Amino acid sequence: MLLAVDTSTAQLGLALYDEAQVQAELIWTSQAHHTVELAPTLASLLERLGLTTQALSALAVAIGPGSFTSLRVGLAFVKGLALARTLPVIGVPTLDAVAASAPVQDCRLATVIQAGRRRIAVGWYRPSPDGWQAEGPAQVTTVEALAESIRGPTLVVGELDSAERQRLARKRKWVRLASPAQSVRRPALLAELAWKRHQAGQVDDVLSLAPIYLHIEGGPS
Repeated sequence: MLLAVDTSTAQLGLALYDEAQVQAELIWTSQAHHTVELAPTLASLLERLGLTTQALSALAVAIGPGSFTSLRVGLAFVKGLALARTLPVIGVPTLDAVAASAPVQDCRLATVIQAGRRRIAVGWYRPSPDGWQAEGPAQVTTVEALAESIRGPTLVVGELDSAERQRLARKRKWVRLASPAQSVRRPALLAELAWKRHQAGQVDDVLSLAPIYLHIEGGPS
């Protein structure tokens, strides 16, 4: 069974996945208590299923972008578990998991995650026969800059507060704004992406796996 861990922002997520089905999924918002909440929450989730960490065969972790501290907590937790149990680890870019929640459409996709200090991290994707394909690395920008950069049909999905959603909604001609429920980062999707890589033998080196940190940039041209 694969355990997926996402601590990219204030939203935390855990999922247990065995290819045939999602055995458990939990998403919650933490008030900067990631370190003290993660281990007991996993223990409780496993207990509900009548399992222990001995049932785990692989680990997946969201590697960012996101909050500097939050990402480090999740990665350290997964690395510790991997080294203790000699388990393979698959790191998945957080915005790839966000993109996986959106049905492929004939438009561009902008995935969004909070980056702190009124900034957002944005990843751009294009449709392909194999699903959404990333267009270069993610960028740190603002909602205002993102709105100004959109000049064609674009689906926007991800973490946005009420004011940010309103700002983007003004560009009704071009923006297709996913609903809040459709924009939740689901650790089960992170698990599914990681499982495919795991089955293909594409695992990461536990010691060298590092978070994705971004610098402030403008939006795409």
